Amino acid sequence: MGKINPTSLVTLHYALGLTDDSVIEDNFDEEPMTVQLGRGEMAEGLELALLGLRDSDEQTIDIGPDMAFGPINDTLFRALPRSDFDPDIELQEGLIIEFSTAEDEVLPGTILAFDENEVRIDLNHPLAGQTVRYRVKILDVTNTPQVLN
Repeated sequence: MGKINPTSLVTLHYALGLTDDSVIEDNFDEEPMTVQLGRGEMAEGLELALLGLRDSDEQTIDIGPDMAFGPINDTLFRALPRSDFDPDIELQEGLIIEFSTAEDEVLPGTILAFDENEVRIDLNHPLAGQTVRYRVKILDVTNTPQVLN
C-alpha cells in the first residue's frame, strides 16, 4: 500500500463544492477518476493535498483561490456587441457559454448582463476567487520508479 507521491497514478472518487457544503461535481456514484500527478490534470492545491495519502484514505480538503481556480482577474470582464452572439441563444444572467480565443483556447464565460446592444461577460473561471472544498476517497495508488535526469 503505497503513499501518494508527486508522480503517482491515483484512482479516486471525489466531490467538488464550496465551503457552504454545496456540491458542484461528484463522482462517488460513478466510475472513479484516474489521474497522473505532476501533469496539471487537477488543481495544484488538490495535488499537493493528496501527497502522503494512501489507498482507502478519505479526506476533506479546503483549497484557497490561489491554489485552486485562481483569484478574480478584473481584466477578464468584457463587454461584447450583442451581434457577436447567435440570435437563437436565449441569453440570461448566470448562463455560462464557451468562448474561443485567438489561440483556439476555450474559456467559459458567464453572462453578467445584457441588452439589445451589448453583452457583459466574465471570462474568469466560474470558481475563481472562491475557496473550494474537495472530498476524496483514494481507491488505488501506483508508484513507478522515478527517472532521474
